[in-house]
Amino acid sequence: MKRRDDGSPRHSRPSAPVPATGKRTVGRRCRTSPRAHYPGVVTIRLYDTSARQIRDFAPLTPGCVSIYLCGATVQAAPHIGHIRSGLNFDIMRRWFTHRGYDVTFIRNVTDIDDKIIAKSHDQGRPWWSIGYENERAFNDGYQALGCLPPTYEPRATGHVPEMIEMMRGLIERGHAYESEGNVYFDVRSFPEYLQLSNQELDNLLQPSADGETGKRDQRDFALWKSVKPGEPSWETPWGRGRPGWHLECSAMAHKYLGTVFDIHGGGLDLIFPHHENEIAQAKAFGDEFARYWVHNAWVTMAGEKMSKSLGNSVLVSEMVKQWRPIVLRYYLGTPHYRSMIEYSEEALREAESAFARIEGFVQRVVEKAGGVVEPAAEVPPAFADAMDDDLGVPQALAIVHTTVRQGNSALAADDKEAAVARLAEVRAMLGVLGLDPLDARWAGEENRGEDLHGVVDSLVRLVLDQRESARARKDWGTADAIRDQLAQSGLSVEDGPQGPRWTLGPR
Repeated sequence: MKRRDDGSPRHSRPSAPVPATGKRTVGRRCRTSPRAHYPGVVTIRLYDTSARQIRDFAPLTPGCVSIYLCGATVQAAPHIGHIRSGLNFDIMRRWFTHRGYDVTFIRNVTDIDDKIIAKSHDQGRPWWSIGYENERAFNDGYQALGCLPPTYEPRATGHVPEMIEMMRGLIERGHAYESEGNVYFDVRSFPEYLQLSNQELDNLLQPSADGETGKRDQRDFALWKSVKPGEPSWETPWGRGRPGWHLECSAMAHKYLGTVFDIHGGGLDLIFPHHENEIAQAKAFGDEFARYWVHNAWVTMAGEKMSKSLGNSVLVSEMVKQWRPIVLRYYLGTPHYRSMIEYSEEALREAESAFARIEGFVQRVVEKAGGVVEPAAEVPPAFADAMDDDLGVPQALAIVHTTVRQGNSALAADDKEAAVARLAEVRAMLGVLGLDPLDARWAGEENRGEDLHGVVDSLVRLVLDQRESARARKDWGTADAIRDQLAQSGLSVEDGPQGPRWTLGPR
């Protein structure tokens, strides 16, 4: 096995050739999606943090969308706040695709930074071992909650040559300098600095780490950090060291999306310093960089941002043991992406009940139809309008629930045709949100006991037979008591023309 200069194995994914400055050599040929079934003018509007307003989205290339999302920093396993960002942008990507766009979606992995190195020292483990373990945990979390895989998922450590190229260009242009083995960005050389976060340079407190010595101005930020004993390092023209966090994303966005792309996304906490510094590096290098900046809000506990350091995080790996992943997706994905989510068990139970109403309707219509009902080719116009307006998922979800109610009314009236039509619409809408319970992605989810389902069904049927006997002899008290006992066990019983049926109900 080939090894890095610091002795760790070369486990980074293969990188495409380094592009010439300003050239895009990595990425798929943009093509209009075969699902482009909206022939009229499609106007999607997004809140652009840099403009501080909602703007009409106009892609660089008609029919194509390029998105860069700041992904995981893999110093620890993900909590639900981490996964929310990936989920929000998964919904964005799905909506663009549904509207007929070909989407190139880049989500990076930061596999080297101060926190990972600190964990390595504390745990006595190689830094790359910690990073890889947690990268897998993140991918497990994304997959569990139904996020589509990115077009490319580059690791920072696989792109040091691109970072060196960018630093060289910044030094040549007078925007960066070397000092004591470090390379810093000169913030005063870039007049547009702090426009995204709307701060004043004179009041700026730039976060700095140990060893960042030799700055001309304490507000300058590190592009490259000089080697320290026991830390990973790479060779550069300015000495051995490792990259600064901000430089990594600018270099990877340039490589995979070129000098200009459509949308840059991430959490609100990244606006400063990370995204502000990304902009400074990229634009000073000569890139136009991102044309829209979209930021998702946090998951909070007691009003505080969910964070490992605050001890208030809820790990995804633990949550999926307690809650169905599709319910977690509903809980995290259905609030507006710019709204805070205050975590609570009660809110999760409400999400579970709301999704159970949708799922119950889907199951009843499938039984009534005697087979699978395919999704409609188009979503209802009101749903599309809500999604076009800054990804208004709460308003779009209201259309889903209204359609479910209409479908239930059709079932009550024994109008099979209308019920099937409403289910086709519901499946189309849920598909866009990644919440269609009939999608193959979720087909195996019920197997938190699929092998035991037949056993449980047989046992429940014995109890339901006793209930039916009680009903036959008009012993309503016993019948109701049996139903109530099943409900306390987490089972919902519903009487229908073909007899009683049971489902797992809200806990």
